Amino acid sequence: MALTEITDANFKAETAKGVVLVDCWAEWCGPCRMVAPVLDELSHEMADIKITKLNVDFNQKTAQELGIQSIPTLLLYKDGVLVDKAIGALPKPQIKKFIENHK
Repeated sequence: MALTEITDANFKAETAKGVVLVDCWAEWCGPCRMVAPVLDELSHEMADIKITKLNVDFNQKTAQELGIQSIPTLLLYKDGVLVDKAIGALPKPQIKKFIENHK
């Protein structure tokens, strides 16, 4: 499954059903660029999980509501409820375990 870009306008709808990982990122963020290919790989390996990207520069309303202070921040939603959060550029095995803990 390809990564989905989400915005202020569709955030609630995109995180409402199933297990959804939200990558809060920005173009200028080096660690965010390191995590991006890992998330792309996981989106193909874990087809039952929706992996999305929220550009905090272009979607400041949602980023502010979520209290995002550092990026990358990974938010894990299950049926519209935030169940976990991870901050920083984590290696692939840690991100995979982070997701699997809530499947």
